[in-house]
Amino acid sequence: MSFGKARRGLIPTLGPRGAAPALAGPREWAALAVLVLPVVLISVDMTVLGFAVPQLSEELRPSAGQLLWIIDIYGFILAGLLITMGSLGDRVGRRRLLLVGSAAFGGASLLAAFAPTPEVLVVARALLGVAGASLMPSTLSLLRNTFLDARQRLLAIAIWASGFSAGAALGPILGGWLLEHFFWGSVFLINLPVMALILVFVPILVRGSRDPRPGRMDLPSVALSMATMLPAVYGIKKLATEGITVVPAVSLVFGLVLGAVFVRRQLVLKDPLIDVDLFRSRVFSVAVVTNLMIVFSLVASLFFLTQYLQLVLGVSPMRAGYVLLPGLVLSVLASFVAVRAARRLSLATVIGSALVVTAAGFAVLVLTSEHDTATGVAVVALGFGLIATGAGFAETLTNGAIMSAAPPQRAGAASAISETAYELGGALGVAVLGSVLTGFYQSGLTRVEGVPAPSMEQAGQTLGGAANAAAGLGGTAGADLLDAARTAFTGGMHVTSVIAALIVLAAAVQAWVLLRRETGPAMTGQRDGTDASAAEPREQERSRG
Repeated sequence: MSFGKARRGLIPTLGPRGAAPALAGPREWAALAVLVLPVVLISVDMTVLGFAVPQLSEELRPSAGQLLWIIDIYGFILAGLLITMGSLGDRVGRRRLLLVGSAAFGGASLLAAFAPTPEVLVVARALLGVAGASLMPSTLSLLRNTFLDARQRLLAIAIWASGFSAGAALGPILGGWLLEHFFWGSVFLINLPVMALILVFVPILVRGSRDPRPGRMDLPSVALSMATMLPAVYGIKKLATEGITVVPAVSLVFGLVLGAVFVRRQLVLKDPLIDVDLFRSRVFSVAVVTNLMIVFSLVASLFFLTQYLQLVLGVSPMRAGYVLLPGLVLSVLASFVAVRAARRLSLATVIGSALVVTAAGFAVLVLTSEHDTATGVAVVALGFGLIATGAGFAETLTNGAIMSAAPPQRAGAASAISETAYELGGALGVAVLGSVLTGFYQSGLTRVEGVPAPSMEQAGQTLGGAANAAAGLGGTAGADLLDAARTAFTGGMHVTSVIAALIVLAAAVQAWVLLRRETGPAMTGQRDGTDASAAEPREQERSRG
């Protein structure tokens, strides 16, 4: 047996007393199915809300700013709390935190479903973010502790990663059906059956674990992490929609300064919330950035494509879900194809090529039209298919690279950082590209002859507002207003797609340049094959949590 092959993960490293790591049995694979449920839930919640935007806009009449907060405050709060919740799970038990978070997520979903005003919905989405942050950190670390064999763990990671795309595929179908038969708040009620499954089966199938020596929780770091996130997001949103003004610029700078303070504090703490040293690994850093870009592009595209299909082309919510379904199914299949491709291709080739495919999908969306429904649907299906395929192909390998690049004792921190990149990417996708699209839509909507100023003001807020204003006006004036709004939105979507393609291409170039020295197949760069679990028996991690 070659030591080099064992180091690269081709041959499982021998555990204590020279014994090979135990292979997972039926209980472990059943536990994996349960651990995928929170991933599916988070993904469903991210994608399904976009389909409810038209009805939500009509019922609650949120402003453009309120609509963006409804969409993205969930992701930003979740991202800001993931590291904190991961540290809390180390102390109270990851399984216990998963159960508490599931119950809280169900309660917040009920509040969101029956929110009477935009403000209440924003609060409910914020509470969903807090509860969601308690779900995610435990899943990947529990998966690592469950699957001791390196090859089985890679397949488990592929299944875990495909849960994100599977949820994205399930969300539009369920959401479209619910919106055609029930009120907009029903999209939140689909969380409840998933929560029930988690609460029933996690105690039965998933072994509890916690860090036996977690260290002290640093409360100033918790405060700094949140104080960094929200001002920076506010600044980005306002600068994109209102141009360069003093308050948003100061807010953005303030958030960045606090972020620098947070990083410096982590460098000197004995027990930091986030281990900044992990980013010294080139593979780890590129994989985290790629994870962020994958979700950034996927969620951003869903945000504006659902509006385009429903409000520009007049497609029903259910049919809109079917238009996007092929791309989401391809994303799931690509996750499993990536496992085989990783045996032959380098990490630079896999990640770079996957991101180029995603960028090509955004380039295709520039061909959309507001006048031809059949062509528009076909272009969206093709463009989103490319976006989702590239995302699914890269996602499995980046998660595997993150877990392999981190030392065994830092597995929990590595998984928390990976999941933070997921949620931050989703929130940034809506905040950045959503704000850019809103800005171009508002600037492209010209004054329509015969439309009163109040109606033009309402139409200038969102495309949903324009649809409501046009319906209220009726006649030629309403038709002209809606046509102008559709043209402005489609033009804004073209510009946004070009910007997205350039951003993703830049990430592809970065991955290729930084990883080109990493030779050999993509998934053989593991530190020690089965690493953490072989070095530390599972029994040491079990607890009543």
